[in-house]
Amino acid sequence: MLTTLQTAYSDTRAADLAWTLGREPLPALAVLDLELAGANVQLRLLGASHQVLLEEGRRTCSETVACLPGSSTPLPLGVAECLGDWDYEFSARVETLSEGSFAGRAQELLALVADHPHGLAGTFPGSPYAFTAMLAQRTEGQVRWRTWHAYPQEGQLVVTRTKVGVRVPAAAV
Repeated sequence: MLTTLQTAYSDTRAADLAWTLGREPLPALAVLDLELAGANVQLRLLGASHQVLLEEGRRTCSETVACLPGSSTPLPLGVAECLGDWDYEFSARVETLSEGSFAGRAQELLALVADHPHGLAGTFPGSPYAFTAMLAQRTEGQVRWRTWHAYPQEGQLVVTRTKVGVRVPAAAV
């Protein structure tokens, strides 16, 4: 699903993004509710980027990557956490592209997510290449999502990957 977000573009630099785990739901500009083999996933586009809410059984996970006032946790390159009996893994990278490469990559990503049944993308007013896009799936017993946060004025694309799944006990030796 592709939508035009009715808000000012508020996180205007890739360096302004922060990561948090466990936040309450924030006001969203667009939402996609998914049921992925027993897991309820809500993809949320915020004025300041994204939030994913995951619920399965009595377990929950809330991931927020956004420019939030007062947030002191910068966007990490990687995180691995135990959430009860779930393993949570997050990674992020910043791609810096030339103007032409950026436009082409933006078009590819928006087309991929817009036509995907588990995808949500929103473009911000002012530039067709200022967007946040999200794609979720369930595979091998894990819920996974990818996100893309585009900053055309910097030629930067922030790419995140997350996977959450029930911890597999180590084999006895």
